[in-house]
Amino acid sequence: MSDDSDVEFGAGGDPRMRGFKTRTGVEEVLTWIEERVYPLQSEEIALRDACGRVLAGDIVATGAVPPFDRSAMDGYALKGEETFGASDYTPAAFRCVGRSRPGQRSPAIVGRGEAVEVATGAPLPSGADAVVPVESARVDGDRVLVCAAFPQGRNVSRRGEDIAAGTTVLKAGRVVRPQDLGILSAVAAARVAVIRRPRVAAVITGDELLPGGTPARDFRIPDVNSVMIAALVDRDGGRCDVIGPVPDDRKTIRRAILDAAARADLIIVSGGSSAGPEDHVPGIIAELGRLIAHGLALRPASPTGLGVLRDPECPALMLPGNPVSCLCGYDFLGGPIVRRLGGRKDRWPYRARTMPLARKLPSVLGRVDYARVRICNGQLEPVTSSGASILSSVSRADGFVVVPAGLEGYAAGALVEVWCYDDANLSEIDTVGRLGRGSSSGVDQSVRQAKSDPLD
Repeated sequence: MSDDSDVEFGAGGDPRMRGFKTRTGVEEVLTWIEERVYPLQSEEIALRDACGRVLAGDIVATGAVPPFDRSAMDGYALKGEETFGASDYTPAAFRCVGRSRPGQRSPAIVGRGEAVEVATGAPLPSGADAVVPVESARVDGDRVLVCAAFPQGRNVSRRGEDIAAGTTVLKAGRVVRPQDLGILSAVAAARVAVIRRPRVAAVITGDELLPGGTPARDFRIPDVNSVMIAALVDRDGGRCDVIGPVPDDRKTIRRAILDAAARADLIIVSGGSSAGPEDHVPGIIAELGRLIAHGLALRPASPTGLGVLRDPECPALMLPGNPVSCLCGYDFLGGPIVRRLGGRKDRWPYRARTMPLARKLPSVLGRVDYARVRICNGQLEPVTSSGASILSSVSRADGFVVVPAGLEGYAAGALVEVWCYDDANLSEIDTVGRLGRGSSSGVDQSVRQAKSDPLD
């Protein structure tokens, strides 16, 4: 992360019980992240562990693949020109002088009128330049009768046919897929240099919180944000350690943040980020470093903030305790930071579809809206329960529509871009939405580009 600037947005003092004087635009904070958050250093790992990791450098083939001429069929290797004119009525006859199997090349050198029995993948014998498949030959004693013409090179996989020596087979920045492991193995990359996975510490705060998954009691509720944040970080290529729940005590929270900073590349604090009497986190971040932004022009995550700790230097993302706001703040700021640290693209890991709105989707000028929607009858229905604490609104939603700050919303029937949480759980598999249409840059472009069909 670069520390060459002290630019701050909306970090004008302690807002507790006074509210936010101003709210920072989402675009400003995204620009700060783009300009100052860089990939972590590389590490070397075993080939078998490389799937899903980001390559730190180009992978160049040091040798040819395949490394020798080999048979592409089960059959007989021979000189192709000797099969010219062969047919069912006048087959060309060859004497079988050996066998070649995968990993075992026949010592025989194929001369005129000779053939070597070969298996698929077996080295091509010396002197042979074509392979006749078994379907086009008959065996008569020690003779092989070929019933069709097979020119030079037919059914032969040449040395370097797949990958020539010196070829860049995978580029730096690529997220390794399962099939890429085969390429890495083929070019003898037993160990691979990849970007280190970001270490994220999620500090969960709140006197009212119990450990996740435990029954509510005595006016206390189970923490839901830690498991959600950890899963989102894992999805984006990071590793998440959860600290807490931590009580709303300034000294305890401060100690937890300092402990987390000693071993993390990013700190995410859930809760305590707003303007209430127990919202200590922004003041702690300002004391330990500096606030970049606190209070965003974003709904439902306006209390989100971003800062940088001084020693050790570490970005700190402050997310609201309300679960929907927590998810929204992570999607807009946390995800891009984790992905950039891990060498991945900024764009959202969601599929985009362009679909019509079933009804009006209002918004407010100057604020970005993260509106949850469901796909019903080929149209987008805004989820009615849209409060920041209604976590079920996200589970019931198929995705979300981003209303840029420059619009007052969208009219009923407007074609808008919906970002689908996944394809497997869509309320309805529609025929109107088209995968992949529209922006591919995700969070950036959805925030920054006002779409057509504004609200009437």
